[in-house]
Amino acid sequence: MILTVLACGKKVDTKSLVENKTAELEVDKVKQEKIVEKYLKNGAWKHELYSREWQEEIDKGLQEDSTIAYLWQQKAMPMFKQAKYEAGMVYIDKAVKYDRQRYQDYRAFIKCIFAKTYREAIADFEDYKERFGYSYVMDHSYDFYIGLSYLQLNEFEKAEAVFQKDYDYQLNKHGKDWLHHVDLFYFGISKYEQKNYQGAIEVFDQALEIYPSFSEVQIFKADCLRKIGKKEEAIELQKLGAVNGRNGHTINEANAIYERYPYQIRWY
Repeated sequence: MILTVLACGKKVDTKSLVENKTAELEVDKVKQEKIVEKYLKNGAWKHELYSREWQEEIDKGLQEDSTIAYLWQQKAMPMFKQAKYEAGMVYIDKAVKYDRQRYQDYRAFIKCIFAKTYREAIADFEDYKERFGYSYVMDHSYDFYIGLSYLQLNEFEKAEAVFQKDYDYQLNKHGKDWLHHVDLFYFGISKYEQKNYQGAIEVFDQALEIYPSFSEVQIFKADCLRKIGKKEEAIELQKLGAVNGRNGHTINEANAIYERYPYQIRWY
């Protein structure tokens, strides 16, 4: 048995203290799960996503325990989908405060795709990578969002370098089948913006192998063809891209119903 002698002369069983502390943490976890069950699963989730009741039920849970990161994230999420970015960020910051590993990459994704605070998104992703390593959020790698952020800041060389690095990683680690058509689209755009039209076409063609009716890729590839003198081919591809675009063959990310993605064309 491990004993510690205190200044007052009393002996304390430190092993028991550790066991008691562990037991307290487990009890807290059980308590938190009950709060989530009561106020989220059987509370907020019974109401419409954007309703006052959704928020009020979560607030009741937070009144009982304000350290539950999941409740803060669920409070923030509907606000981002309503374009209330500044209001929602206050709550997602709380989620990160109480569970950084679970929610910081999600916050960085929100900054990139929703709030469009690209330098903050880059900083959040870079910090997360240093702390926890390379991974994915919302179907894409952290480097994808970093590259996209640089693209939106008009820092095209940096964007291309990040996309190239991520492309090489995916190809070497997982093979060609792992490549994502949206990743390839933006990789191609980073070349297009630097007037590397032939290089852009080569990447766009890889995207079209995966998603043959991807209208944005067809439209930008058509422009590349026009720039290198292949005008007739460009005209035909432009027409095809317009048809596919009007038929809904556009960027098919899950969150595209809430936010228009960079370089996404509006088809009316």
